[in-house]
Amino acid sequence: MSRSDRFLRALRGEPVDTTPVWIMRQAGRYLPEYRATRAKAGDFLTLCKTPELACEVTLQPIDRLGVDAAILFSDILIPLEPMGMKLGFPNEGPRLEPVRDEAGVRALRVPNAEETMPFVMDAVRLIRRALDGKVPLIGFAGAPFTMLTYAVEGQTGKQFAETKKLLYTAPAVAHQLLQKLTDTVADYLAAQIRAGAQVVQLFDSWVGQLAPEDFRAFAAPYVKKLVDTLKPLGAPIIYFANDGGSLLADAARLGADALGVDWRTPLDEARARTGDGVTLQGNLDPCLLFGPVAEIERRADDVLARAGGKRHVFNLGHGILPGTPPEHAVALVEHVHRHRLS
Repeated sequence: MSRSDRFLRALRGEPVDTTPVWIMRQAGRYLPEYRATRAKAGDFLTLCKTPELACEVTLQPIDRLGVDAAILFSDILIPLEPMGMKLGFPNEGPRLEPVRDEAGVRALRVPNAEETMPFVMDAVRLIRRALDGKVPLIGFAGAPFTMLTYAVEGQTGKQFAETKKLLYTAPAVAHQLLQKLTDTVADYLAAQIRAGAQVVQLFDSWVGQLAPEDFRAFAAPYVKKLVDTLKPLGAPIIYFANDGGSLLADAARLGADALGVDWRTPLDEARARTGDGVTLQGNLDPCLLFGPVAEIERRADDVLARAGGKRHVFNLGHGILPGTPPEHAVALVEHVHRHRLS
């Protein structure tokens, strides 16, 4: 079976010869070649907004690691700028002018992705040409609830007090904001698919902060709207609800082709909660890649055993961390590929 279709077959629930594997944040600071390109760009947003450089870093891990998919290099917050929010990365982490009331939400636009973020679509087209069919390309965006947390908190949240204050004291305003974010993300991902993304992933990085009741009210309906809007375009959809073990049964009903699972929920338990109708993606603890290769391989075998050889894409349970030895990532990918399924 060719490396070019293994990942796509697994997402569709079709038989594969070995479990496909890619790594969240596989184009990132742990790679010296990424750090060199980042220095050339000067700052993070310039790197994201320069198609040639975004293409360069997207391609860096493909041959070095031997992964079965590429993922567009960008950031989930890119759409917030054309919506009308000032965005900066002064010390790696994002900073925004927060939106916390009805007037602020009303002032936000739903931008046309092709017109306001053409650099993303240009990068997708460059990457597809450069890959030349070697592996599929994943596009991505932040899920509406996670985007809301950044818009309301103005930065990466901790207790998410401002977010929950909005949800609980002004739910109508929260829903207005979520609808605008949903419309923005739908147009943005559709544009990525039209430009050549073959799969799209929705990152719901902070949805694990919600109780199941609040997930059903403030997250699930908007993910469902996105999935329903994007499905006719034909690209498989992965939904990653980080720290969302308690939400998996609900998430499985949203229509995504695959669900990302973080390392806190064993895959056999995740499968029991989701049923067999979706592919599961995950879920090795990223910190294990700091350990010895023998332990990485032992724990990878446990993940594979719990997946049971059906509808599984191997990944970490979250993004690979700065400082990870690249050779450990290579060893993980090679070990997973040695585990033959047919």
